[in-house]
Amino acid sequence: MSTPDGRGQQLVQHEFSVLRDRVREWVEGPGELWGSRIEADDVAPGELFDALRTEGFLGLAAPVDLGGAGLSFSQWMLLMELFSRTHASVRMLVHVINGTWRSMNPYADPWQRETFVTPSVRGDILVAFTLTEPDNGSGADITCTARPAEDGYLLTGRKHLITFGVRCDYWLLFARLAGSSGKQGTVALLVDRHAPGVTVEDTSRTMGVHGTDHASLTFSDTPVPVTNRLGAEGDGLTIALGGFLTPSRISVAMSCVGLAQRAQQLAVDYSRHRVTFGKPISSRQAIAFMIAENEADIEAARALVLHAADEWERGTDRAGALSSMAKMVAVDMLTRVTDKALQVHGGRGYMKSEPIERVYRDARAQRFEEGTNEIQKTVVAHDVFERARDRKDQP
Repeated sequence: MSTPDGRGQQLVQHEFSVLRDRVREWVEGPGELWGSRIEADDVAPGELFDALRTEGFLGLAAPVDLGGAGLSFSQWMLLMELFSRTHASVRMLVHVINGTWRSMNPYADPWQRETFVTPSVRGDILVAFTLTEPDNGSGADITCTARPAEDGYLLTGRKHLITFGVRCDYWLLFARLAGSSGKQGTVALLVDRHAPGVTVEDTSRTMGVHGTDHASLTFSDTPVPVTNRLGAEGDGLTIALGGFLTPSRISVAMSCVGLAQRAQQLAVDYSRHRVTFGKPISSRQAIAFMIAENEADIEAARALVLHAADEWERGTDRAGALSSMAKMVAVDMLTRVTDKALQVHGGRGYMKSEPIERVYRDARAQRFEEGTNEIQKTVVAHDVFERARDRKDQP
């Protein structure tokens, strides 16, 4: 029996194998066509969202009783690996929508589950995770304020770098009660995209990940009914960081693995067909060594990501630190792999006509998603020193 965040569920192996093959075929077929269209128009159209919903790809990770496919988290990571080989906006859609329910469901009451959680799993609504602020980090220092008012709160403050913040139906927003400090004063609110007192700025023009909208949001006494508060007052950061961030960091790490595999595939194919002095460049030791280094790099990162996924699935106390290790290692791996893959292509790799050019740009965004490597190192170091102290204190 699964928990509210999906741990304990699993699709039987035969059914999962069939699903995995179907995802792979979609990624290599329609997914690539969508990628070309997104790059041409610089927009991830509503039809893509509809196509993903029709395929059932927006609720794969959720429990069956929420309308999902009931995959285990480790199974979901194996599909995330595939989705990440196609366009970054496709990956971003399936990553976010297959993750936000996990943050909401453990704290949702029956009405909230019916109104927000199951419609999100079905793909009927889009909920944008809304934590980051322009002048703060993404933790207990948030300053976006929820002031108690009749039947709810008045929201004031700013958020930025909010993925799908323009086109969403609701913002899953984290704020603090006026006058409070620390995580004890934080709240999680589902804010209607069309609520009064909100200014939405589209900040979607980015180096890579074209087509995914990003928003900067300003709230000025925006009303939020108390019925739209998840959990109790004081639960905000627990909902944000515990329910979403740890599995999401593992998912982002696996997306690095999938994108690196795509870069490696492109480099291998190009090196086998590019001929100099009568021989394919794959026969040149300099090229072969880069390919070999990439392969080992990818396999090592993948093993760590799957280990972190297993630890989170089993609910161990190492899962949080391992999620940061996985993200940190996978991001650095992706940087090395895409750099070498581009180098294998030579000057042609710098041309927009080559798929590796898009992969190279998209890879840079992973360095910021779900926290920079500097943040991950802080988390890991804290875990190392805490465990060292605990060992010393043991009798």
